[in-house]
Amino acid sequence: MSKTLSLLIFLVMTAFFACFFAYPIWAALESAFRGPDHKFTLEYITEVFLNELYREGLWNSFIIAVWTTLGSLVIALPLAVCYVRFAFPGRALLNSLVLMPMILPPFVGAIGIKAMLGQAGALNSLLINLGLMDAMHPTDWLGQQRMLGIIIMEVLHLYPIIYLNAAAALSNLDPAMEEAAANLGCNAWSRFWRVTLPLIMPGVFAGGTIVFVWSFTEMGVPLLFDYDRVTAVQVFRSINDLSGNPFPYALVTVMLVFSTLFYLTSKLLFGSSSASGGGRATTGRETIQLPPWLGWACTAFFAGVTFLAVLPHLGVVLLSFSKDWYGTVIPHSLTLSHYHDALGHELTLSSIANSLKYSALAMLVALVLGIGVAYVSVRTRIWGRQILDAMAMLPLAVPGIVMAFGYLAMTREGQPFHWLMLGDDPILLLVIAYAVRRLPYVVRSAAAGFQQVSPTLEEAAQNLGARPEKALWRITLPLVAPNLVAGGLLAFSFAMLEVSDSMILAQQAAHFPITKAIYSLVLALGSGPNLASALGVWAMIFLAVTILGAGVILGKKLGALFRG
Repeated sequence: MSKTLSLLIFLVMTAFFACFFAYPIWAALESAFRGPDHKFTLEYITEVFLNELYREGLWNSFIIAVWTTLGSLVIALPLAVCYVRFAFPGRALLNSLVLMPMILPPFVGAIGIKAMLGQAGALNSLLINLGLMDAMHPTDWLGQQRMLGIIIMEVLHLYPIIYLNAAAALSNLDPAMEEAAANLGCNAWSRFWRVTLPLIMPGVFAGGTIVFVWSFTEMGVPLLFDYDRVTAVQVFRSINDLSGNPFPYALVTVMLVFSTLFYLTSKLLFGSSSASGGGRATTGRETIQLPPWLGWACTAFFAGVTFLAVLPHLGVVLLSFSKDWYGTVIPHSLTLSHYHDALGHELTLSSIANSLKYSALAMLVALVLGIGVAYVSVRTRIWGRQILDAMAMLPLAVPGIVMAFGYLAMTREGQPFHWLMLGDDPILLLVIAYAVRRLPYVVRSAAAGFQQVSPTLEEAAQNLGARPEKALWRITLPLVAPNLVAGGLLAFSFAMLEVSDSMILAQQAAHFPITKAIYSLVLALGSGPNLASALGVWAMIFLAVTILGAGVILGKKLGALFRG
C-alpha cells in the first residue's frame, strides 16, 4: 500500500478515535467539573466523597472488584496449570468448554440464580427435603448476602478471561527455564512461585485487569439483585435526572479515575516482569502423564468448576421452561409456551430486530476500522502507529458506563454531536458505541492475520503490475478472511448482548435492544421473568454458536482478544 494511503488511513483512524472515544470521555469529565456559571469547579467531585451514600457505593464496588479478581485468579490459575502441564481424561473437551460461562451476560444468569437461591427457591427446597432447614424459617440467601451473591456471579462469569491469558502465557513459557531451576535443586512448588509465576505475570495481569475493571463497573448483576449500594447502579438510577443533575457525571468521573489508577498501579507492580525468557518457548513442552487417580482428579476439578459456572445458565433454562417453580427443587411442570410468547411479544420482537440492526451495522464499522488499524500497526512504519493500536485496545480498559454517559453528554442540546440523536432514536449512538467497545476483538484478530501472511506476497503482486491497493484487496484480505470472520463474529455477538450502552442509551421501548428488553421483562409482573429467561436462552444459543465458530477459526489465539 502506498505511503500516502497508509498515512490517510492513519489520520482517519486518529480522527475517529478523537471524536468517538476521547471526546465522549472529555464530555463526561467536563460535565462533572463545570459549575452553574460554566466555570471550573471541584464541588461535585468533592460532594461524591463527602456524601456517605456515594462513598459506600464506591467502597462496595471496590470490594466486589477485589474479591471477584482474587476469586477468578484462584479458579483460573490452577485450571491453566492443569491444562498446559498435564494430560488427563477429557482434557481437550473441557478446555473447549471453558468459554461457556461467557455465553450469557451475568445479569441474565442472575435471573436463574434468583430462582434457585430465593426463599422458596431450589436450594432451600433441597435443604428442607433433606431435613437441614426449617420450612417455616427458610434462609434468605439473596437478602442477607447479596454482595456475596454478586461476587460469586461475577467470578463464575469472568474467570475464563484470566484462564485464557494464563494458559497462553504458560504455553509460551520456555521449559528450559524451569529445567535449569530443577537442576539447581529447586522443588516443584518453589519453581512455580519463583520462576513460573513471575514469567507469566504479564499474561495474568492482562486478564486480571479486565476482570477488575469489568467487576468494578458492573451494573447488571447488582440491578438484578436489587443491590443499589454500588456506584454503577447509583449512576443508572439517576439517568432520568441528567438535565439538571451533575452528580451522575461526577460519579462517572470518579469511576474512571479510580479504574485508571487501579490499572496504572497494577501495571507498575505486576505488569512487567523483571525476569526474562517468557516470550516464546525455544524447546517443546510435553504434557506430563499423570497416574490415573490424579488424572481423574484434574478432570473432576475442571468439570466441577465448569458445572458451577453454568449453574446460572441452567437456572435460566429451567425458568424458561417452567409453568410453576415455587418451593420445589425443579419446576413442577414444563412448557414451551414461554418461547412462543417470547417470540410473539411486542417488546421482544422489536428488541430482537433492533439488536440485529444495531449489531450488524456496528460489526461493519468495527471491521472497516479494525482492518485499517491492524494494517497500519503491522504493515507500516508510520510514526504513532503503536499509539493508534493502543487507542484501539483502550475500550477494554475503560468502563462501558463511562463511555455511555460520555455519549449522552456529547449529544445534549447545543453540543457539537447533537445531530447524532435522530429525535428519540439512538441508532447512530448505539452503532458507534457498540463498534468502539468491540473494536479490540476485530483489531487483534486482523493483526494476527496480517502477521501470519507474508508481505512478500503483496510485493510479488506489485512486481507483476498490481497497484498496492489492489494487491491488498486481491491477495492479503482473502488470506486473512478467516481472522476477520472470527473477529467480526465476536464483535457482532457481544454487541448483541451489550449491557451498559444498551441500558443507558436506549430510553424508549421502541428502540430497546435485547438486554434492555430482558431487564424490562424481569421487572414485569406475572410471566415476565419466564419470558425474559426464554429470550435469554435464545441469546445464549446464538452467542454459544458464534463463540464456538470464532474459537474454531482462531484456536489458541482466542485468548489474545481478552488482553488489556
